[in-house]
Amino acid sequence: MMKKIVLGLALASLTGFASAQDRRPGYGPALNTATAKKIAAGTIAECTKNGWNVAVAVVDPHGALLYFERMEDTQYASGDIAIGKAKAAATYRRPTRAFMDVINKGGPATATLPGVVASPGGVPIFVDGKIIGAVGVSGVTGDQDEQCSIAGSKSM
Repeated sequence: MMKKIVLGLALASLTGFASAQDRRPGYGPALNTATAKKIAAGTIAECTKNGWNVAVAVVDPHGALLYFERMEDTQYASGDIAIGKAKAAATYRRPTRAFMDVINKGGPATATLPGVVASPGGVPIFVDGKIIGAVGVSGVTGDQDEQCSIAGSKSM
């Protein structure tokens, strides 16, 4: 009986330690459409400056689409990919690059999680340490998509 109690306490303390290590930020007030359009405009400005045609999606903190724009001559698949990146960044509250990094380090189980997009270009947007939405970009390389997403997230 004593072994069970000690084992239970040990497991409980490990569980508490593990959850303290991976605290996700809280939720803040959701982006509104006007701000989503500013983020998209900043994203497209960065892409235009570099001659990149992309699709951009901005979502609220729960992954609901607020604004979408596809530049001329952007491949059609990029629309769904940009939305997927934005949703993944918002709902998991981390950049989509994190999924790629974990999978590349030998964490294939991450690829089985619902809604995961393991390609850079989805970036969560935080205000006062709380997530308020995310932006996703697709159309060029993952690094270039991410560059545009980061530029857009800073243009609020």
